[in-house]
Amino acid sequence: MPSDQILPFLDFLQKELLLFASLSFLISSADDLLFDGLWVFHSLKRRLFVYSRYKRATVESLSPSLTACRMAIFVPAWQEASVIGAMLRRCLAQWKSGEYRIYVGCYPNDPETVAAVAEASSGSDKVRLVLCQRAGPTTKADCLNHLWDALCRDEIEEQANFAAIILHDAEDIVHAEALKLFQHLIGRAALVQLPVIPRRAKGSRWIAGHYCDEFAELHGKQMVMREALGASIPSAGVGCAFARDALQRLAVQTQGKPFDANSITEDYELGLNLTSGDSRGIFARLRDRNGQLVATQEFFPERLEDAIRQKSRWMAGISLSGWDRLGWNNNWRENWMRLRDRKASFAALVLAIAYIAFLLIGILSLAELIGVYRLRPVSQLLTILLCINGGCLAWRLLMKFYFVFALYGLREAFLSIPRTIVANLINIMAVWRALSQYIDQLAGHPANWQKTDHFYPDAQNIKQLRPHRYAGDRG
Repeated sequence: MPSDQILPFLDFLQKELLLFASLSFLISSADDLLFDGLWVFHSLKRRLFVYSRYKRATVESLSPSLTACRMAIFVPAWQEASVIGAMLRRCLAQWKSGEYRIYVGCYPNDPETVAAVAEASSGSDKVRLVLCQRAGPTTKADCLNHLWDALCRDEIEEQANFAAIILHDAEDIVHAEALKLFQHLIGRAALVQLPVIPRRAKGSRWIAGHYCDEFAELHGKQMVMREALGASIPSAGVGCAFARDALQRLAVQTQGKPFDANSITEDYELGLNLTSGDSRGIFARLRDRNGQLVATQEFFPERLEDAIRQKSRWMAGISLSGWDRLGWNNNWRENWMRLRDRKASFAALVLAIAYIAFLLIGILSLAELIGVYRLRPVSQLLTILLCINGGCLAWRLLMKFYFVFALYGLREAFLSIPRTIVANLINIMAVWRALSQYIDQLAGHPANWQKTDHFYPDAQNIKQLRPHRYAGDRG
């Protein structure tokens, strides 16, 4: 291409890319506005007609379970020696009584984690160490299936079944009243999911901080509305309880392996499979007497590479594999929620196109500034689209600001606005890795455990983990 045609071509390309991105953003924004409108209506209805008539319940005010309700907690652990001991000691200290047992899955080639589990559980019969048959890492689902096998053997030997299986990770900070809430609700649903509250270390304001923004809105609005619409509830993989009978019915169909080792997001798929159709899922937002949400807290990745790896797994498993592994449903509400789950990868690609368009406008503006090129005018259609999308962006930032403020306070709410750019860049980088993972999966390559380094705070730091207030609480 002759040098005198490069800038006109870039000008044409920039406007075409911007037009495509603007049209895509408009469609996505219409979906988000409809969803947000339903959430506003739902919240106002509960505030006016429910909370004005009834006092909000706390977890302490719940009636105790009328029947014996043994709970099994599954904790898969691969190279978690630095965190698993503190997590187990905290659970044992705050659950001094109660019918529960913690099953920890370890690997024969990970003696450090095995030793940490043995030390933390010394003198307690509430922890059951289970060694996987193969050397690690296999997959998280494979480790969970080993724990399921151990639980079934224990039930046969003890002639008593557990009521539910709770999933947690080795770095989770578990609420002291979580067991009581699970015991109260599990008889009413196949899945009970508690909110997840990400925490960030002081030195990771941007990388780990963007998880705080996303989960504040995800578990403050989106999951609440999924339940309100009667759609299936996806499991977050932590802070969730599956009814034991529901898992048993699934295990009968899957040769005794309820957790799918071929899936890289087995928790998400398991939740949808168990709560679709006639089964019910509950997303439980309930506070304790101190006003704190009964939730699972944990520290999310602090490094860029770890965040990209984790986000790419979510995108590959939910946005890409979900199309062919889970398909669609005959319920419009269910299909709408699945479409919202699966548009993340496409949205990241559109964002990449939009950023390229803005980069080009910067180059062209510089060329105009030095007098070597004159920009062509923007069409009226594109101008209108940009104005509408600008308004929609302002609304999205306002919604994010509200949910982050409600959970973390004013400082984090203001930080959530510039963190949107960080989140966008992480998602853009993650989508390319997700595409590679999805292609590998289509080619028949087995899934593997893509774990990240975890951090567990000391007791003093745990006491400081106090959310500001909560939006959309149910009770």
